[in-house]
Amino acid sequence: MQGKLLQTAVFSILAVTCAGHWTPRPTAAPSKPETDYIKYTTVTGFFLQDDNATVPGTFDYTATNFGLINRTYPTDNECERSYTQWQKFEHYVDTLNQRSGSKVDYKVLFMGRHGEGYHNAAETYYGTPAWNCYWSLLDGNSTVTWADAHLTPNGIAQALKASTFWKSRITLQKIPLPESYYTSPLYRCLSTANLTFSTLPLPRSQPFVPTIKELFREGISGHTCDRRSNRTFIENSFPRYEVEKGFSEQDLLWREGVGEVSTDQDVRSKKVLDEVFGSDDSTWISITSHSGEIGSILRVLGHRTFSLSTGAVIPVLVKAETIQGTPASTASVPWTTISTCSTVPPLPTATS
Repeated sequence: MQGKLLQTAVFSILAVTCAGHWTPRPTAAPSKPETDYIKYTTVTGFFLQDDNATVPGTFDYTATNFGLINRTYPTDNECERSYTQWQKFEHYVDTLNQRSGSKVDYKVLFMGRHGEGYHNAAETYYGTPAWNCYWSLLDGNSTVTWADAHLTPNGIAQALKASTFWKSRITLQKIPLPESYYTSPLYRCLSTANLTFSTLPLPRSQPFVPTIKELFREGISGHTCDRRSNRTFIENSFPRYEVEKGFSEQDLLWREGVGEVSTDQDVRSKKVLDEVFGSDDSTWISITSHSGEIGSILRVLGHRTFSLSTGAVIPVLVKAETIQGTPASTASVPWTTISTCSTVPPLPTATS
């Protein structure tokens, strides 16, 4: 905190411009004594995904500069005319952090959903009712395995599309690169993150070394696609990745026949966000996760509901404020029992 207070004092004395030699430093994570808590707010008006007029089902992040709105910022007069929209936004966010004080932190989260997995393809093939009550409880069929599902060829293509778009933004927009990377421990996310970021032209100071965090996983259902592999397999498959402290060898959260409810999922989403915001000084953060988990994170952040198709990305400007006192507690809710079919559902009928 002393470093940030000193930066704030210096900022108030010196005229800081985008064109100058000042290099912004990441804001220190808010200090959070045991009697304090972090309040999250989505700062709206910067991305199209914030706008209620934007339709999630037809939105294409690659056609809209990740959704960044082409607008002016109060700090534009400090920037060179040649600066791109992303450079102007970066300077604006850096300025927010410089002027925010020690109890407030602004971060931009790039949350990407994994590419299509074999479980997604299976649900499409069998239909959601049959998938939920029967097929999702199996490890796979005679053709493919969807337990801790891997990416389909289409899913791989979606992740590579994201990588190509990132490269275009780096070249054309000079977009600020993630300073930290996090991923769900499920294979489809581990693979998506690797395909998306591992080949980007990253500076040595910001290498792609993602941290695997248990609680960024999908809503924990009785579906086998949501049961992760053991730690040894994960580490052998992705040796460059870091595994968070306390990550168990076996999946201790997944339970057969029962599913996590949204209230409990939001509680763990808040917990994992607190872990990140409370320990990571980075401003620009990438999270590779799932549709359900990103939806839960958006609820915790106070963002409007915005569903993502497989492989899609949503950026969010987040204000995290450390509040003195004890937050209202949210009681956990018993997990629900999964409804199963009494008989094997009929296979889909081929159509001409």
